[in-house]
Amino acid sequence: MNIFSIMTNLRLQDILDILFLTVVAYYFYIWFWGTKAFKALVGLLALGIIYTISRFFGLFLTTWVFQIFWQVLVILLIILFQSEIRQVLERVNPLQMIGLHSFPRKVDWISDLVEAAFSLAKRKIGALIIIERTDRVEELITGGVPLDTEPISEVLTSFFQKNSPLHDGALVIQKGRVARVACYLPLSSAEKLPKEWGTRHRAALGLSERCDAWVIVVSEERGEVSLAREGQMFSVEDPEKLTKFVLEAIKPLKPPKTTLWTRVYSLVMNRWILKVGTLGLVCVIWMLLAWQQNFEVILRVPLETKNLSAKMEILRPVKPWIRIIVQGLRRDASTLDESNVHARINLSRASAGKRSYSITRNQIVLPNDRVRVVRIEPSKVEFELREKP
Repeated sequence: MNIFSIMTNLRLQDILDILFLTVVAYYFYIWFWGTKAFKALVGLLALGIIYTISRFFGLFLTTWVFQIFWQVLVILLIILFQSEIRQVLERVNPLQMIGLHSFPRKVDWISDLVEAAFSLAKRKIGALIIIERTDRVEELITGGVPLDTEPISEVLTSFFQKNSPLHDGALVIQKGRVARVACYLPLSSAEKLPKEWGTRHRAALGLSERCDAWVIVVSEERGEVSLAREGQMFSVEDPEKLTKFVLEAIKPLKPPKTTLWTRVYSLVMNRWILKVGTLGLVCVIWMLLAWQQNFEVILRVPLETKNLSAKMEILRPVKPWIRIIVQGLRRDASTLDESNVHARINLSRASAGKRSYSITRNQIVLPNDRVRVVRIEPSKVEFELREKP
């Protein structure tokens, strides 16, 4: 594989291809880092590299086994990682990006929510309170009893009392009202979580990984208040901080106005080592696969004349050129240029006057038979000849 030839024949679509896959790989890394799915993705990447190397060196049996393996693997991935696949699809949902969602106008219930959370924490009564935002949580939670009531402090604390039949589970606040209680949440699959975190923390984190809901967690063992959002857990030390979090959840803060240069600089420099590493990895994989890609090369080569009688001379065209379009694997087609591609026409029977000659594929000389000529422009060349005086 001639790496230099491939690099010198980079097209705009190749650059866009590399940049797009770099962005996809970067966000896959961010989304799945620390989960079991991430380890599976790393293993698939390693298998893909082995498969590519096997094809490059012509290891027939290894390549054949991997081809069968990939066909089965697609089905296995859908079965094993259906929740992660659904999570990714929900995150790139264009309807979600539009932001057509009405947030509650009333905020007077927030003080009751904050008071209830810290009252439960003081008495070491565990609680899970979900604040629904743009994503609907009904499809992600199970069980629960539907309600429609104001989230006042007395109501909220009564639900989580141990003698209450609805204390086991989470409470959902939707558009400023209690919509459901005693709900069960999906547990987080992330690894290396703190040992002191119980089921409530894992459930809160699991829901925040799958949608944009924010979940308030009250620890029964330590009497602490935490908030899970976007797959991360934040400690809440005082009511003022929790009030600020809830206000931001129901009425997202507008990002401060910045210049275009500041936004571009932040986009590039934030986690720049990870981004450069991802770009490098994608470039290596792209180079490993590019050599077997079907590729088209457009060449402009001079039309060489041969066997012209010594008594004849060409009046026009003096230096004819033709345009050749050649296809083949990139490893072969990318090495073509004017030095190794020739077009020759036989003028042994040429006579004085204007004569048209067809340019066929047989008159094009290529360095190997792994590439083919698909089009010649123009297909005919008119020569004007005369006898030398």
